[in-house]
Amino acid sequence: MQTHKLQFIKYLEKNGRATATILAYSKDLDQLIEYLATLEITSITDITTKHLEGFKKDLTNKQYTLKSVSRKLNSVKSLFKYLLAENIVTTSPANAVAHPKYEIAPPHVLSPLEYRALRDACRDDIRMYAIVEILLQTGLRIGELAGIQLQDITLETSTLKIRAFESHDARRVPLNKTAKEAIEMYVKDRPKTKNTTLFITKTGNPFLIRNIRTAINRYFRIAGIEGAKVNDLRHTFIVEQLKAGVPLVDLSKMIGHKRLSTTEKYLQFLNGNKSEPKKIKIAEL
Repeated sequence: MQTHKLQFIKYLEKNGRATATILAYSKDLDQLIEYLATLEITSITDITTKHLEGFKKDLTNKQYTLKSVSRKLNSVKSLFKYLLAENIVTTSPANAVAHPKYEIAPPHVLSPLEYRALRDACRDDIRMYAIVEILLQTGLRIGELAGIQLQDITLETSTLKIRAFESHDARRVPLNKTAKEAIEMYVKDRPKTKNTTLFITKTGNPFLIRNIRTAINRYFRIAGIEGAKVNDLRHTFIVEQLKAGVPLVDLSKMIGHKRLSTTEKYLQFLNGNKSEPKKIKIAEL
């Protein structure tokens, strides 16, 4: 089973799936393999729907949330879909296993009071202040921000080139005045190095995603914002731009959504509070 799992992981990597997704799939399948080992099942062809239903029940008994159980089942279903395509199995025992029903929580959007408090909390840390402002004023994903190079910034035209990141395509995003000023202030204070990554450590190495996330979470705590995550800055940007009247299609392209329906879910936050500008203009937060 481990051999088939590793083949599946290589398939995901070859097809450009996100690193976080691949890691989650790998851990989920390891859990399945461990569970099946308790039943003395080691061959992929011996797995039945009954075994997978047992795995589902075992996860529930271990108090995993319904959302987590559903995600783990999705990993199992994806594995068997791959095995079917490769003619390793002739039927999928996972097809008959139903996902548990659960309500999807809406995106968490920061209030103006909260994102202003976050901004104030990190104002004396020029690098973190610039990071927070870019995330808040552009809606970038944290991985996209970590990959920004100095040559990607064009202040003359107020644009930022976003490089392809895992399964996300390259694009250009506009920079408003607040974001530009934050970048300019940081670049003046940035350590001198040959490394062209925009955000770096004091020793000139790239500021890694996990360290950026840890630092932002620290400032969330300092600002007294409970339950917030880095991606909430992206949610906040999207909602504020919709309120400012930025057309849905244009905003969807700006933030790199592959499907318009992904952007549409944020319309629930408008409650009729939407401007109708004569031309597209990115709102300042």
